[in-house]
Amino acid sequence: MRQVTGEYQHTIDNKGRLFIPARLRDELGEVFYVTKGLDNCLSIYSLNSWKSIEERISGLPLSKSRNLQRTLFASASKCELDAQGRVLVPQKLRAYAGLSKDVTVIGVSNRAEIWDSQRWMQIEQDDLTSENLAESMDELGF
Repeated sequence: MRQVTGEYQHTIDNKGRLFIPARLRDELGEVFYVTKGLDNCLSIYSLNSWKSIEERISGLPLSKSRNLQRTLFASASKCELDAQGRVLVPQKLRAYAGLSKDVTVIGVSNRAEIWDSQRWMQIEQDDLTSENLAESMDELGF
């Protein structure tokens, strides 16, 4: 599986289309899934990553995974790039993530995330500090 990396600034047009940078297209593939992510962002998964998630979740007891299944799969949209390298982000997902125009797309290992740019700047400022990074690395044994 290819690692998804980088940070990209883009806009969503009036029709809800988002340009996916060439580097991310190479890492994610021509067809991928967009769904609700944590912290009110959207997550983008390549076909291989999506299949892996489906397998892992289907292996869990329904009594423990039903809400995750409902949230993740009901909101998922299979996306294909158009000739200009754009995807249509469904209105329901744009509303969930508070996306209107300016967005930041980031690579996060096995997925990409789409953020409202203002919210992403706030998270970088508040949560992604050197101190928090050092604390997380210490907790994980780095």
